[in-house]
Amino acid sequence: MIQLDSVFKFYKTPQHMKVVLDNVSAVFETGWSYGLLGVNGAGKSTTLRLIAGTELPNAGHIRRNVRVSWPLGFGGSFHPQVSGRDNLKFVARIYGEDVRRVVRFVEDFSELGDYLDAPVLTYSSGMIARLAFGLSMAIEFDCYLVDEITGVGDMRFQRRCEDAFAARREKADLIVVSHSMATIKSYCRRGAVLVDGHLMQFDNVDKAIEVYNRLNR
Repeated sequence: MIQLDSVFKFYKTPQHMKVVLDNVSAVFETGWSYGLLGVNGAGKSTTLRLIAGTELPNAGHIRRNVRVSWPLGFGGSFHPQVSGRDNLKFVARIYGEDVRRVVRFVEDFSELGDYLDAPVLTYSSGMIARLAFGLSMAIEFDCYLVDEITGVGDMRFQRRCEDAFAARREKADLIVVSHSMATIKSYCRRGAVLVDGHLMQFDNVDKAIEVYNRLNR
């Protein structure tokens, strides 16, 4: 279970204050996958980062009694001056994983070859995505956070990603952000719609999509 308790999150700019979550209390129950919907700029990605713990709320608390991933494919935490291999070792140690197993998995999965020992700053965006997705699949979580699934690499590699993700989904819940309603309906049974700092939750994903479509006209 993931519980948001009176969570308040805002960003200040010189012109105004953008409220993402306005004292939101909500529960994402274990055993269900949720589609998180909202118009552009509503704060969906920020909400995922808050749930992951990569950002903190300005007020309120987020409680997790399950192992929650970082947003899937998120490579922003890699140290650019350090090699891909050493980045993998660092993350594996943080999560208490077998370092050699994680490195072997990502080395095989990412197909980066000698680049795994090069500094991440020398990587293309596609190579970073391969490293990040491989790491996401190397560590098992109870709940995966997914922010706009996109294809990585050629068709053969994309198929490998889909197969690996399908295997993880059999044993884990998801919270998915996507503008593709087909993706949301394929992965999720429940839904939540973020609008003007408020989070509306629905037991039926079709109802959430209906509300989102009305807002997005």
